[in-house]
Amino acid sequence: MSDQLINVTQEGPFYILTINRPTALNALNRQVFDELDQFFTKHYGDYSIKGVIITGEGQKAFVAGADIKEFSTLDAVGGSALSKRGQDIFFKIERFHAPVIAAVNGFALGGGCELAMSCHIRVAGSNAKFGQPEVNLGLVPGYGGSQRLIQLIGKGKATEMLLTADMINAEEALRLGLVTHVVESGQEVTKAMEILNKIATKGPLAVAQSISLVNAYFDKQIDGFKKEYEDFGHTIGSEDSKEGALAFVEKRKAEFKAK
Repeated sequence: MSDQLINVTQEGPFYILTINRPTALNALNRQVFDELDQFFTKHYGDYSIKGVIITGEGQKAFVAGADIKEFSTLDAVGGSALSKRGQDIFFKIERFHAPVIAAVNGFALGGGCELAMSCHIRVAGSNAKFGQPEVNLGLVPGYGGSQRLIQLIGKGKATEMLLTADMINAEEALRLGLVTHVVESGQEVTKAMEILNKIATKGPLAVAQSISLVNAYFDKQIDGFKKEYEDFGHTIGSEDSKEGALAFVEKRKAEFKAK
């Protein structure tokens, strides 16, 4: 039996990462972080990969939070180090060159909500619940939740969720813009795969640069408009751009090569 906590399966050019700790409601622990780190480090820049789906085993939880048992011995220095490592790994997901979709089944709380928010797109099952309940433990979010929640749903509602620890359901998450689709429970991965199949027909360099440009909007160190004209020049000078234009004129499907 595998001692891995993330089951990795491949379907054509797509990977499905299933966090497999159902008895712990798929809570994030150091090993789960290590396995996420290993996958996204190993495969960064591999344009044969057209997309990744992250989900949780079972229908109770996507990820119900961090493994609180690992917090008991931490002091301020250890806590900051743990938080930074989690943030660094979630940045690798956010900056991955291919689209990463969170297929949220059940609870996405604390670190689980933060993991989902680090993905580029979120699809929720009808039974999904989202929240940042850290204040119940006398804590604040540690893996980027305080920042990405504001980015996605705005300051007012994010502040309320962070201070009250209230959960929201899938329909409320859709209304607020935290997720882009709500589907019948159990159909989350199917919908995510549908989205990836559509994106996979597009130019892979352009997809990667589009992801990078979206991220640039929130990076205070980057002039997003300058990056856009630079990236436009990079993509228009690519072989893929020439192939895309030729395929359009010839009324055929483009055959992109990520060059």
